[in-house]
Order: sequence, then structure tokens, then C-alpha cells
Amino acid sequence: MPSNPDSLEVVQVDKQESTALGGDDTDAAEWGSTPINPTEDAPEVAGIFFVESGDSRPIKTRSIWPDGNNLRFKDINNPGTGGGGYTLTELLSGSGGLTESQHKALRQLIHFLPDGPGPGWGSGPNYKETTYDGLKPTAEVWWETSSKSKKIFSVDTTYTGIKPSTETFKVYDTDGSTVLAQAVDAITYSGLLETSRTRTITVY
Repeated sequence: MPSNPDSLEVVQVDKQESTALGGDDTDAAEWGSTPINPTEDAPEVAGIFFVESGDSRPIKTRSIWPDGNNLRFKDINNPGTGGGGYTLTELLSGSGGLTESQHKALRQLIHFLPDGPGPGWGSGPNYKETTYDGLKPTAEVWWETSSKSKKIFSVDTTYTGIKPSTETFKVYDTDGSTVLAQAVDAITYSGLLETSRTRTITVY
């Protein structure tokens, strides 16, 4: 495709149409060819090849084609196993995309802030444990279950006097111990009131 899509020329494909083959006889021309109607005509093809300017034929690297009850998709960067492309089912199941339920279960910090796991985290039930220094919470850990064998997410808090000075958020891999990412918030105050915080994010 040209680097500037506005330079593409819009053309019309001539059609042959009949009711017997799924079209409408009244749309068929008695003499000569008729351009397709882009608002109602869908060409019947075995596949589609997408060509960039300057490409040589045959073009078999960017295409869509049917395979039984599936459509397959293929391009240069995503040829699929043996060059067979990917079906929509594979794209949705994680070979190139995510289902809604898979997205909910991603182990990313954004899915846990400000307070632990939400939908997508199994039957659990997820379990939270809090550790205190006097009345100050210093560690909060979300576990997969109350057996506390695998961590999901944790928050560690340090204090200057009675004021939290840093909060460290961590999200863990499926083994329950390996940290995938963390965010450290450095907090500033005016008197007893928080006025700002600086967040440093590390992805491992």
C-alpha cells in the first residue's frame, strides 16, 4: 500500500449478477458491464490478496481466504504455522489477540490498583492479609486462596512518623513469588495533607 493512502485510486469492479447465483436479475445489465454497487454488492471470491505498490506477482503474503468454517488471515509478519495463517478462533484465543476473559486475568499492575484483584481471578476466593506496625498498615498481600501458597498482588508502605512516605505495589507471576512489575510511589506532604506523589514503574 502506498505510504499515503490518499494517493490510492478508487475504482469500480464490473459485475455479472443473477438471481440463480444469489444476486438479483433486476440489477443485471442487458448490454455491457455494470459496476458493483458498494452499498449492496459483495463479490464472490475464493480469497483476497493485498498488494503494495512495487510488489511483484504472484502475491501470496498478505491474504484472507476460507478454510471450511473458518476464515484465515496471513501477512508477512504473521505467516502462521507452515505459512497457513491464523483463524479467527486462534486470533481470539491468544495467537494474536485476547478474549475479554483473558484480558481480565492479565497480571498487570493496572488490573490491581488501588486494591487487589477484580473479575477474572478464578473461584478463589482470593484472600487478603494485612500486617501492622501499631496502627499503621505496613504490608498488604493478596493471595490466590486463604492457604497463602501463591501471592497475586502486594502493597508495602514505609512511614516518616505517622505519614506514609512510600508505597510499593507489586504484581506476581503464576508461581506466586516472581515479581512481574512494581510501582513505587514517593509521597510528599504539606503538614498532614498529601500534596503529590511520584511513581516509578519497573517491569521485569
